[in-house]
Amino acid sequence: MDLSIVLPVHDEEGNLIPLHREIKDVMKGITDDHEIIFVDDGSADKSFEEMKKIRENDNKVKILKFKKNFGQSVALQAGFDYARGDVIVTMDADFQNDPKDIPKLLEKLNEGFDCVSGWRQKRKDPLEKRIFSKIASKMRRKFIDAKTHDYGCALKAFKRDCLKDLELYGEMHRYIPPLLRWKGHRIEEVEVNHRERRNGKTKYNWQRLGKGFIDMINVWFWQKYSNRPLHIFGGLGLVLFSLGFIGLLYSFYQKLFFGMDLTRDFLPVGSFLTVIIGVNFFVSGLLADIALKNYYSGMGRKTYTIEEVVR
Repeated sequence: MDLSIVLPVHDEEGNLIPLHREIKDVMKGITDDHEIIFVDDGSADKSFEEMKKIRENDNKVKILKFKKNFGQSVALQAGFDYARGDVIVTMDADFQNDPKDIPKLLEKLNEGFDCVSGWRQKRKDPLEKRIFSKIASKMRRKFIDAKTHDYGCALKAFKRDCLKDLELYGEMHRYIPPLLRWKGHRIEEVEVNHRERRNGKTKYNWQRLGKGFIDMINVWFWQKYSNRPLHIFGGLGLVLFSLGFIGLLYSFYQKLFFGMDLTRDFLPVGSFLTVIIGVNFFVSGLLADIALKNYYSGMGRKTYTIEEVVR
């Protein structure tokens, strides 16, 4: 199969039929050898019923129905797992991504890139969402990737091979380009159209901002120390241990040569605690190193539960 289009869906009943119609119009000029994968991420409205109506009239549609809401990252991961295309395109089901931009992404992909990500330079989101997104984007560029401008655009195109070892959870879908770049893949951005939401409500809130920040720290750690966690934990532990040990030696020197009463002095107690914390950090580094080896030897785990597959 040439092309798979993956769309995570959560309470988007009013957008699905017109969006599917637009995708099919675009596919007429690209390839007939394609599939459209809707991933119902625990929708509480009639999204699943709308998807089944679409499937009745289009045998190229596949539906994955989750038992509950697992989040956009996990929904994308499920779509990647079930996709059969040599090229995989992802987009939101909220009608804000424009399917007419898909050929632009594929054209850039054919220039030798492994992933092409959309860049919404003229966003149609509410002001507060754009402000939060801009602040978050600057933080992400500073911490993990100076080349990606738009982390939140769901419209992306991938060569299938670059997604093989990708494992998404939390809000990690925002960090797919830097994760792939870290693995050595070629990444590019192209400017895409962004439309106002016609139906439904945005799923973005301050809680997702906090989760995204935590996942950003996670990506930063993986980029810097994924192959050597002992270097950061062990290094920090060694510094703390050394500081604590020096403090204990100084306390011993004061007691031995000057007979100072250290019973009310914080230095020996604080130094001893610093030594203990340093040892704990060092041991944590060793355990993280062991866990990392187990992680790489235990790939293939699933982070979602599918209730029904319609194909």
